[in-house]
Amino acid sequence: MNKIFLALTMMLSVAAIQAQTTEAEEALRTKNADTLLGWKKGCIVNVGLSQVSLTNWAAGGQNSLSINGLVSVFAHKKMKNSFWENYLDLGYGVLQQGNTQGWRKTDDKVDLLTKYGQQISGKYYFAALANFKTQMTPGYNFGTEAVRISNLLAPAYILSAIGVETEVNSYLSLFVAPVTSKITLVYDQDLADAGAFGVRAAEYDGTGTTLLQQGKNIRSEFGAYARVSYKREIMKNVTLKTKLDLFSNYLHNPQNIDVNWDLLVVMKVNKFISATLGTNLIYDDDIKIAVDRNNDGVIDASGPRVQFKELITAGFSCKF
Repeated sequence: MNKIFLALTMMLSVAAIQAQTTEAEEALRTKNADTLLGWKKGCIVNVGLSQVSLTNWAAGGQNSLSINGLVSVFAHKKMKNSFWENYLDLGYGVLQQGNTQGWRKTDDKVDLLTKYGQQISGKYYFAALANFKTQMTPGYNFGTEAVRISNLLAPAYILSAIGVETEVNSYLSLFVAPVTSKITLVYDQDLADAGAFGVRAAEYDGTGTTLLQQGKNIRSEFGAYARVSYKREIMKNVTLKTKLDLFSNYLHNPQNIDVNWDLLVVMKVNKFISATLGTNLIYDDDIKIAVDRNNDGVIDASGPRVQFKELITAGFSCKF
């Protein structure tokens, strides 16, 4: 009984204190709440450089020079019962090794995303998302000869989704969309004729020499989509940012889930120097990767495979 009386006394005391809040304090609270609304914009630029120069080096080796750049821009608008988020990530890297090889691409990324959400209840929002991904320059497979395997808008991916988003906490968000359109573009006819990136390949006559129909430049899919985003400072001056995209095509092999997982760790040394570790894992059952099974320099098989990229950069970084 005494505990209940004490609890009621404390509640009444808190209520009395709150009732004594001055108009100035209320105005200050309203002002602080309003600062969370409106636009929030920013840009991060990271440029890394690596060089190896050898002269009369008895142990052997090759001169090399690599340059990697990353630009990440965001613009968020927070309203009372809705939000609008926009992201643009650009990445590009090149490498020159030895005296005979020219510049070769090591990274190339264009990733534009916009998302709008209207509050349903609490932390749940009815949301719509659009995402565009491609690259800027041609990519090559350097075997016995350079073979072009990608290009600007070959591929490009356009994803549009409608679903529900929730903020699990201040670090983690989840977006689930049962209605999703995914379009693959291959605007390089040679690659389209080869059926690259899942588009329908060209058709030839029985001799294989006469073209009956060119390869398709567009492939459309309809299915479900989920996106998990996580961002947190895991220790002082070290930030981890990761996002996982999952897509299932209702109309063709829905059990084969497309996976795109990005991870970025940023380690700040000081205001202008930082190091980054980035990885990208992709699996798409419709993308056939050519392989040389017996290592004789001749491509003799192809099929879906896990794609993985790792990029470590240390250099100049600035934040706006």
